[in-house]
Amino acid sequence: MNRKLEGKIALITGGSRGIGAAIAKRLASDGAKVAITYSKGVDAAAAVVKEIEREGGKAIAIQADAIDAEAAKAAVEKSVATFGKLDVLVNNAGTAIPKTFEETTLEEMDRVLDINVRGVFIATQAALKHMKSGGRVIMIGSSVGERVLVPGLAAYSATKGAVK
Repeated sequence: MNRKLEGKIALITGGSRGIGAAIAKRLASDGAKVAITYSKGVDAAAAVVKEIEREGGKAIAIQADAIDAEAAKAAVEKSVATFGKLDVLVNNAGTAIPKTFEETTLEEMDRVLDINVRGVFIATQAALKHMKSGGRVIMIGSSVGERVLVPGLAAYSATKGAVK
């Protein structure tokens, strides 16, 4: 096992499933202590933490909706309070609304923008206060729809392109 991240602390937004869970597990296997955020999936988040701990790592799960600025800031603060510092922020939380451009309402577009773009801004701004002496911020963008509009993913493609 490679422990190149021993002593590092990472916060992964949207870390309870999919790519976020895989990132959390990998960072933990490389020695980092990890905090993951989740919006609604408490059971999935608990399962990720349990798996990391079973492998000898340290992890916590924090309920924080990416569009709630105060919750996002609190997640950063809880990570620092629990582990003493923050070295890595992985902005992974995201959402998609599987509708064509014509079918997507303004309210739905606003929600996708809030989570996929505004949420990244909020989490990054909160984390940078704790990274004055160094650290890394990783943005998870997407190549979906980069050159050709993918049917049903107009809002997602636009917002992930903004992050990329």
